[in-house]
Amino acid sequence: MTGTTETKCVPKTRDRRAHPAHQRRRHLCPGPGRHGAAVAPPGRGVRRGPLTPLIVKEVYQGRRRWGWAIEGSPADCVKLGVDKLCPRRPELVVSGINGGLNAGINVLYSGTVAAAIEGAFFGITSVAVSLEFDEQAAFDRAAALACGIIEQLLEQDDGPSKLYNLNIPTAALSGTPAVSVVPMAVTPYGDEYERRTDPWGRDYYWATGNPPSNVTGDNDLAALGRGEVSLTPLAYDMTARETLARMRQWQFTTEGLAADEGSPPEPSDTGPVVRSMRKTQRVTGSAGRGAGDEGRGVGG
Repeated sequence: MTGTTETKCVPKTRDRRAHPAHQRRRHLCPGPGRHGAAVAPPGRGVRRGPLTPLIVKEVYQGRRRWGWAIEGSPADCVKLGVDKLCPRRPELVVSGINGGLNAGINVLYSGTVAAAIEGAFFGITSVAVSLEFDEQAAFDRAAALACGIIEQLLEQDDGPSKLYNLNIPTAALSGTPAVSVVPMAVTPYGDEYERRTDPWGRDYYWATGNPPSNVTGDNDLAALGRGEVSLTPLAYDMTARETLARMRQWQFTTEGLAADEGSPPEPSDTGPVVRSMRKTQRVTGSAGRGAGDEGRGVGG
């Protein structure tokens, strides 16, 4: 790719402009003759619907335009970046670097991967990049690793695959880590939730579960557990073809399922009412205070 002109839309799933490594990561794969465009949510990306506008703001570093901040999801950033904002059609979309691995079944929930999928929808080679979570994560080192791997990936890509998922464990940030081309693990695991109560007596739940440990076999979780970088080609068509072929022989009917158009449902006296699962009085201060003081501590 040396000597080519390349525009990159680089969606971020979180705002890290204050991070000291952020400026070095603005263009994930810098090089001679290449140009990049950063398109990112200003904070944690939230998906917008067709009735909600996508607010776009230009972000400058000094007098130079740094990129765009879009009040939408990472996938929204790719859509708008490719269609409207990038000065020319990108040849590569890099989504990340996400602070937290997106491996195993987390691929199904990941906004970072969703942004890469949007790039692939456009027929653009797209890579989701994630780094194991750490409060002091070395994003600059991870960016250097990801850049080198993506360069090699593009040099050897000879097939129709346009979508890749790259995960970097903390252990791979030192030494010369191996790069394992592996499928995503489908090991099922459930989150554990700890129930707590806020000062106003309302229940809330804190996710405490972790991905399965000591996973073995040929998959991304096992590779990451060994301290290796995992690289997985993905397909966004999730249709189960074998099941589809069988199901086409099945019979379905809607006869008798639809409500009688002449008999509308009886209207409800009241609509749904949202109530806290628990509501208790919160008392502040010492017992010697008056009722007025205690009243100010009651959550509503």
